[in-house]
Amino acid sequence: MFHKIIIAEDYQSTNLSIQKALSDLQIHQTQYTTYCDEAYKKIYEAIAAKQPYEVLVTDLSFDEDENIQNLKSGFELIKAVKRLRPETKIVVFSAEKKDGIIHNLFQEYGINAFVHKGRNDMNELKIAFEKIYLDENYISSETRNSFQKMNSYEFSKYDIALVEHLSQGILQKDLPAIFVKKNLKPNSLSSIEKRLNIIRHSLKLSNNEQLISFCKDLGII
Repeated sequence: MFHKIIIAEDYQSTNLSIQKALSDLQIHQTQYTTYCDEAYKKIYEAIAAKQPYEVLVTDLSFDEDENIQNLKSGFELIKAVKRLRPETKIVVFSAEKKDGIIHNLFQEYGINAFVHKGRNDMNELKIAFEKIYLDENYISSETRNSFQKMNSYEFSKYDIALVEHLSQGILQKDLPAIFVKKNLKPNSLSSIEKRLNIIRHSLKLSNNEQLISFCKDLGII
């Protein structure tokens, strides 16, 4: 099992709960911080001393106070840590529910586990550590089903542009002229209709209104 863990979480009670869960896994060398800048500094110093933290556990959102921070969110902290030491394992412990954001954390930020704050979260956190120790990714059961549904269709940048324009109240028949101006291709009406049909069919949605709602719920748009 891992030996050296750092926790970035601004609520002390949550920090202590995480430490207790890790202690149950016989992980006793844990450091907790309440600010992203503080976490980054400790990670930097540990790397310089050739005693790096193996895992960072972080929330995504941090309440602002009188202490001005350079790194204001878990998103920024994760990026900074990955630049410092790409092999650092990242566990996100958050109340975030939008599957699009969670998906992006795995795909773009390279996290290893997402544990949703809520019922049974400490048990889920323990499972997450066991999984990532075996080099497996983990997502907590509360969000797994809807996350898998989203992964049944991989949205391209073109797909997202289509849905974003529709969500702004632009009619489907008006999209070709707009796409031509923005150099988005394909931009013929038939190609746009075909693509929207493919997306809706893949996600088992009946119309564009459902598609827009689906994407908003996921945080894609």
